[in-house]
Amino acid sequence: MNTKKPKTNTKPTIALNKKARHEYHLQDKIEAGMELQGWEVKSIRSGKINITESFVAIEKGEAFVLGTTIQPLNQASTHVVCDPTRKRKLLIKRRELDKLIGSVERQGYSIIPTAMYWSKNWIKIEIYLGKGKQEHDKRDAIKDRDWARDKERMMKHKA
Repeated sequence: MNTKKPKTNTKPTIALNKKARHEYHLQDKIEAGMELQGWEVKSIRSGKINITESFVAIEKGEAFVLGTTIQPLNQASTHVVCDPTRKRKLLIKRRELDKLIGSVERQGYSIIPTAMYWSKNWIKIEIYLGKGKQEHDKRDAIKDRDWARDKERMMKHKA
């Protein structure tokens, strides 16, 4: 008898950009692939990646992610000259790319990577269209989060 494991909807996360939710009002989510070299995939598998300072730029009708740091492994990259912060091309469908270009150029949005994860054998990056928050918006979000936490404590102690 062949027993199969139940499929889970959670995707194994490689890296998160927690700062993005605090700094931006995030709206439209898009999943994109990345054009990577072999040493980069090996480094990502070992967890040597940072996407907190990364952003997406549109150049000549193509999307590139900049500011992502992938530290090279010593044993995997001895014969290759590695640039840890090089720009990497995003693999996005034309319709989604046109939507991103229109939102950035006409409406003043930014494109922010929020997560990187495995989807089967492929490394995917989750990007959002977002507008920057003002300082008072950040304070309101912190105040709302603190109030929700206090409310949960009060409800827990009453029960």
